[in-house]
Amino acid sequence: MKIKCIIVDDEPVARKILSEFIEEIDYLELIAKLENPLKAASFLSENEVDLIFLDINMPKMSGLEFLRSATKLPPVILTTAYIEFALEGFEWNALDYLVKPFSFERFLKACNRAKEHLNLKNEKISPLRADVDHFYVKANGKIEKVLYDELVYAEARQNYVLLHTESKHLIVYLTLKAIEENLPADIFLRIHKSTIINTNKISSIDGNLVNLQDVQLIISQGLHETVMDKLLKGRLVKR
Repeated sequence: MKIKCIIVDDEPVARKILSEFIEEIDYLELIAKLENPLKAASFLSENEVDLIFLDINMPKMSGLEFLRSATKLPPVILTTAYIEFALEGFEWNALDYLVKPFSFERFLKACNRAKEHLNLKNEKISPLRADVDHFYVKANGKIEKVLYDELVYAEARQNYVLLHTESKHLIVYLTLKAIEENLPADIFLRIHKSTIINTNKISSIDGNLVNLQDVQLIISQGLHETVMDKLLKGRLVKR
């Protein structure tokens, strides 16, 4: 199966190098080379894309602004000369970060990571049904069973997600979005762009902090009103 990818970069030389690298990898199929995120958004609305090679420093809209503003994107590998933006890119679930000029070997490593990620996504976590109380993920070199009732919270960390259960911590090479899509929405709630919690584990809420057993997590300012509404609506006892 070919991985359909696009390049989003305002520099012709960068697009040329990426194109040549992509041609050398048999499981990649380049379907578009675009000069800016606005053209990319239009292309994505009409075409199926599996992977984006995205530059950060572009006029009008940067790659990070594109990541922040898009509601649904395929996996992204960032390509840029500005290493200081790596952390923010990972916070927005970028799979990898290539610092220009990068070698073909480093490029191949990033692509192999993307391939593994997409294979895991295609295998999919077990379908969510009302009578199911668990899901499965690949972690620690084996398939691990995770009970909804035992999962305390999940957090995005660079290019992986850390699942905190009552008995163990699991590193899974999936996006937080992929995990969220397979969790019961009536139990699990995103409180931050990088954090999803099990609301049944909440012991108290203090301003923008939520306490889960012995863990304290931050509710982001942008989600605070939504989070509080979902948590307290119809449940807060008043005088």
